[in-house]
Amino acid sequence: MRKKYTVTAILAALNVPRATYYRWASNQEVKLSRYEETIISVCIETKYRYGHRKITQLLKRNYQIKLNRNTVQRIMQKHHLQCGVKPKRKWKSQGESVIIAPNLLERDFKAVLPNQKWVTDITYIQYGSSTLYLSTIMDLYNNQIVSYKLYTHQQTPLVIDTLKDALEVRGNPTGVIIHSDQGSVYTSYAYQNIVKEKNLVSSMSRRGNCWDNAVIESFHSNLKSEGFQYVKFNSMSLEAVREQVDQYIKYYNDERIQEKLGYHTPLEYGSMAA
Repeated sequence: MRKKYTVTAILAALNVPRATYYRWASNQEVKLSRYEETIISVCIETKYRYGHRKITQLLKRNYQIKLNRNTVQRIMQKHHLQCGVKPKRKWKSQGESVIIAPNLLERDFKAVLPNQKWVTDITYIQYGSSTLYLSTIMDLYNNQIVSYKLYTHQQTPLVIDTLKDALEVRGNPTGVIIHSDQGSVYTSYAYQNIVKEKNLVSSMSRRGNCWDNAVIESFHSNLKSEGFQYVKFNSMSLEAVREQVDQYIKYYNDERIQEKLGYHTPLEYGSMAA
């Protein structure tokens, strides 16, 4: 009827507000391009965890689709597919203090071979009925999580068991630099005795300086922002939390590509050294 009457006249006769009509018109289904459909599919598969750079690499690697990353970014923005942004961590350096072990790493987070440099830390997991404590060890060669333990306490056995498991998994290597913060569990006689007994080399961050152990800190942040993206604190059973942690670490090692690794997963990159 628009050929005979104006839109205003039709809407007035039907008693429909103009805003309602234009809102309906703007929401009409639009046919997606092949690129849009593929990008949406990849974002869904990766649970919206990747930015446009990684999505660009996955398109090239898995679908043989070569697009400029700016084009990918534009499509992702159009369909609201941007990955979640991690909250910036606020920290305040407390200056130099007595160092229990020298900072041998000195923020050099690159290793040319496996089992040269390991980093370790503990983080709180507060999504279950009570707080759990996750201890992890990462190999800086390929950022692979070598070992992890999830306990209901953060006592010395937590970090000792994590270290012993990592050594067993990697065939008891010697001379590995094991870098941590100056937490009481890492400066304990029990932990340091294991380090010496296994012929490892202890290294520690400066007190109050989280950037000295930034890679493992970043992993723990990723686990919470990606693995528990839509989970409220204290809303899950402890069994469900443990399963969620297990699934995320498997995903991180086996499926999550990293720019540092040439857009390979830790497992893929590690196999290149074999």
